[in-house]
This record gives sequence, C-alpha cells and structure tokens, in this order.
Amino acid sequence: MDKVLQRLIVPKTVLIGMGAALWGFAAVRILILGETAIGNYQLHPTLNYLIGIAGFVPFFWFVFRKVSNRYASRILALPRHKSHLFAFLDRRGYIMMTFMISMGIGIKHVSTIPEIYKGTFFISLGLSLLASSIVYIVRGVQYLQTR
Repeated sequence: MDKVLQRLIVPKTVLIGMGAALWGFAAVRILILGETAIGNYQLHPTLNYLIGIAGFVPFFWFVFRKVSNRYASRILALPRHKSHLFAFLDRRGYIMMTFMISMGIGIKHVSTIPEIYKGTFFISLGLSLLASSIVYIVRGVQYLQTR
C-alpha cells in the first residue's frame, strides 16, 4: 500500500499538467455539446457561434482567468517540490468543480431552454475553460523557465 501511495506523490509540473488536462477535457466536452446544439439549428448558426465567442471574453476575463490563475499560483506556492496527485485543487476547488459539473448537466437537460441558447452558452463556457487550460500551461512553462 505504501508503494501505491508513493506513486501518487508527483512534482508541481505534473500538478499543473493535471489542472490543464482537467480544464482542457471539460472544455472539449462542453464545446462538443455547444457545437451539437448549434449545429442542429438551421437558421443562422454562424451568428450563434459569434455570440458564443463574444460571450467567452467577459466570461473568461471576469471569472475563469482569476480562478485558473489562483489555482496555478497555489500549486506553484506549495512548500514542497512534490505533492499528492490530487493536490491540483483544494477542497473549495473540488466543491466548485462539482457544482459546475452539476449545473452543466442540469442546463443540458432543462427542456424549457431552447437548444440554440444552450449551445451558444456552451460555446462561451467551453472557450473559457479552454483558455483556462492554456493559463495553466503558460504558468507551468514559466515555472520551468525559472527553475
């Protein structure tokens, strides 16, 4: 059992990579939902893609940029070079992630919201998550350059 636990102790760069992978995976899943919803709409889907892209900017700038920077900074400020694999988020981060996933599933299954609106929202959300993943990657590269 101790050998298994020792394998879960990883360097900060792996934690940054885990954060980037988590946000990137979520981004791809959400973008697929958005593309599917908008793609099924016959009238002016390009406009909805453009609205989704425009919505990404404030969504990322005011919410996800701060969150991803905070968690990347937290990882890089850990006192040890190596930490547990699941330390890429703290308790609050796991609660937030659970809430966000639950809300996404809930929105996906609400039938009173037209699919085209859900798709536009999912494009904004997915692009924001993708940009957050890139924030993790940039912070990881900066960390490696300063070592």
